[in-house]
Amino acid sequence: MAAKMTVLLGFVLVIFFTGFTLYKLIGDFTKSNEPQQTFNSYTPTVERREVIKANETNKPIITEDFLTINEYSRPGEKLGKVKNIFVHYTANQGTSAAQNRSYFENLGITGETSASAHFVIGYEGEIIQCIPLDEIAYAVVQRNYDSISIECCYLSEDGKFTDETYQSLLRLSAWLLKEYKLAPDDMRRHYDEGGKKCPLYYVEHEEAWEKFLSDLEQHIMKNQV
Repeated sequence: MAAKMTVLLGFVLVIFFTGFTLYKLIGDFTKSNEPQQTFNSYTPTVERREVIKANETNKPIITEDFLTINEYSRPGEKLGKVKNIFVHYTANQGTSAAQNRSYFENLGITGETSASAHFVIGYEGEIIQCIPLDEIAYAVVQRNYDSISIECCYLSEDGKFTDETYQSLLRLSAWLLKEYKLAPDDMRRHYDEGGKKCPLYYVEHEEAWEKFLSDLEQHIMKNQV
């Protein structure tokens, strides 16, 4: 009798764990096809799947100037599935894209902190790529392994981007969304993950961030007409 009960218990456990595994797989698959959580009051005017399908944005002009592999700004670790694109500001008024790229490079020597981003957009609109897209950047602590980050330079004390920076941010964001089959509502501010006031202007002016997302959607759709 004891042997039969042991066999029966083992059979029940196998069925339980098999069912649980299937439940998790189905749940993860369903979750991966759901829109990302909305972090603001922006309301898309085009259905998510339609804007993803329509996005044929060309790659903007990008200068590749990859950082030297080091433990403080380019660890060389592989990036997993990209779920979001993060926008940052340099928090260093008046500095150029090249200067911020050099700052990241020098961290490999000074070791004063860990920081970097995949891209830096200058206040004249130039785009420098610092990290290959298959590697992580040290940009958003909790999200380094599933996101791409864009740093933006600025001249204004309130952190507002120049029009040249803004237009390059639109072009670069649209192209990245196409590459990863994402939509404008997958864009994030650094602020949305941890509460850091970055990018400052878009944190203190929520309506400006919503306008950026709206402009991004229009940029994607207009380019397909």
